[in-house]
Amino acid sequence: MGTRMIAVLVTIAFSVVGVVGDYFLKLASAREEPLRTRWFYLGFALYASTAFGWVFVMRHLKLATISVLYSISMVLLLTAIGVVLFRESLNYFEAIGIVLAVASLVLLMRFA
Repeated sequence: MGTRMIAVLVTIAFSVVGVVGDYFLKLASAREEPLRTRWFYLGFALYASTAFGWVFVMRHLKLATISVLYSISMVLLLTAIGVVLFRESLNYFEAIGIVLAVASLVLLMRFA
């Protein structure tokens, strides 16, 4: 497996870590003092932990490529977390928006 492919996989993995961090931040936001909860600190730590890996990724991929991969992953994963874990519903327009967002990101990736 080449370095570029590893960088792509690391980018997607960071999306997963970011979504897990967002999950904990969402839990913190439901508390009376969100910045004083363990959920906030756990979410913060997860975000901060990716900083070292981003340096590796940025050495091997263009920033445009990274942003498209990360965005597609985040859109899909955060939507799944919201619907499955937080029982948030998507209306027809939101579903269409997600499909169009992913389509635009795919087009960007093709030309990045």
